[in-house]
Amino acid sequence: MSRLLMSGNEAVARGAWEAGVKVGVGYPGTPSTEVLENLVKYEDVYCEWAPNEKVAAEVAVGVSVGGARTLVTMKHVGLNVAADPLFTLAYIGVGGGYVLLVADDPGMHSSQNEQDSRNYAAFAKVPMLEPSNSQEALAFTRAAFGISEEFDIPVLVRTTTRVAHSKSLVERGERDSQPLLPPYAPRVGKWVMMPGNARVRRVDLEQRTERLRAFSNDCEFNRIEMRDPSLGIIVSGIAYEYVREALPEASVLKVGMVNPLPEKLIVEFASKVERLAVVEELDPYMSLRLKALGLSLVETGLPVIGELSPDRIAQAFGAPVRETRDAITDLPPRPPLLCAGCPHRGVYWALGKLKATVMGDIGCYTLGALPPLSAMDSCVCMGASVGMAHGLGLAGTAERPVVGVIGDSTFAHSGITGVLDMVYNGGTGTVVILDNRTTAMTGHQGNPVSGKTISGAEAPMLDLETLVKALGVPWVRTVDPLDMHATLAVLTEATQTGAMSVVIAKSPCVLLVKRDDQQPFAIDEDLCTACGACVRLGCPAIMKAASGHPIIDTASCVGCEQCVQVCRFEAIVSVGPACDFGGGL
Repeated sequence: MSRLLMSGNEAVARGAWEAGVKVGVGYPGTPSTEVLENLVKYEDVYCEWAPNEKVAAEVAVGVSVGGARTLVTMKHVGLNVAADPLFTLAYIGVGGGYVLLVADDPGMHSSQNEQDSRNYAAFAKVPMLEPSNSQEALAFTRAAFGISEEFDIPVLVRTTTRVAHSKSLVERGERDSQPLLPPYAPRVGKWVMMPGNARVRRVDLEQRTERLRAFSNDCEFNRIEMRDPSLGIIVSGIAYEYVREALPEASVLKVGMVNPLPEKLIVEFASKVERLAVVEELDPYMSLRLKALGLSLVETGLPVIGELSPDRIAQAFGAPVRETRDAITDLPPRPPLLCAGCPHRGVYWALGKLKATVMGDIGCYTLGALPPLSAMDSCVCMGASVGMAHGLGLAGTAERPVVGVIGDSTFAHSGITGVLDMVYNGGTGTVVILDNRTTAMTGHQGNPVSGKTISGAEAPMLDLETLVKALGVPWVRTVDPLDMHATLAVLTEATQTGAMSVVIAKSPCVLLVKRDDQQPFAIDEDLCTACGACVRLGCPAIMKAASGHPIIDTASCVGCEQCVQVCRFEAIVSVGPACDFGGGL
């Protein structure tokens, strides 16, 4: 054995490998993405990105039915997509161990909502383990496969952003030799969930749940740490680390298995302390269940929104709070922007010219909603832009052109069926597929459009134009969005066709491809009139000087020429490789 500094995501991957996992499958989404990216590095594990989380969960069901151990990874909103197979999988059970890693994002660092996935465990009637640090992330994940097989049930492992991305020392072990179960054989009563079989398996699930309740009370991941008996705190996940820092003298019941809760152990712990409190992030998941047991809890006043911290917990219990510097409040805002040279910018510039009503989607292109582009009107969930554009058209209240904007990976995830719906029901809106050849927002993972697998191997590239034509879209065009005037012309025609139209804006993410012939530009102040057209593109390489004239940071400029195309006075000129000219920095 050896110790190594690992993130929680790295440790989950290691735990799955040590457990003898044969297949890992998932969909990228912060804060879970790096789990599969690390698991694929182990030579004796096969991994793949699926088009969406539902498909990932179903691929893993097939692996489990075949007798092999499998890990599925996704973020919290992805579990919504995968809920359909998960709920029925609880009925049918498993073959080889089935573990689903779900990473929640309290505080919404990179998400459109907060969700507490502990509720899914209770709703789906499946066990859930919740580690507090990287060592536990490895140990809990490794143990989860044995629990899955022992109780014939899928197991959820829940992390949060702070566990997934923070690092701590981990003691590593060796890989288990996990022989496959006997060759697959039909078992209609177990694997086929028609109503008659499902009723039988529902009874069986309740029996398995009772066994899991007994197991939870004796599970080594649930432990009592007695200190000062005047205050006892029940806690799970990263909040345990915060409690130990903020209230080092308090007695603690650390809950590692959050579903089913160890009710007997909880009652035992409550009998040993004078005051009992629960500390948990997001929903009062444990608090409500403890009150249902008849236990009296100290009201902490801790928030149910966002992340906790040691200081918040100390303050809630009247303990000393660390001295900290006051936050600086007079700093200028730094909103996120599309990268310099991003091909999405040309699309939003054109949509702004058309004064279109834009239904947006999930991806880095969501930033097009922010000033100065201000070219997006909505963002709800993966794939929603297409259906929303269709629905807004049906409402008949939009006086401007209605356009749905969706990325290539998101289109493959859940946009295809939206286009099919529009075609089937005679929709007349415009859909723009922003094809930048990657899943950019989560770190440039491959997808069915890019032609790259998680291992970097070549794969067939989904031909978007052929696909949407096959779906029945009558008007389809592909355009390079870096050619802004051509993009404007195509979008103008698309929104005036009177029929459904799809525009594929195809240009690779600027962070992936750098052309040798692209050189930076700078402002010729003698020609510049300070009209602001270039500044309104929202390029982070362009800014205003105190004089009111724009300046270009030649170190940031990638030479995409988008600003050149909007300047009517030919005041933006090439300066060669990263050198200074006139107003350039």
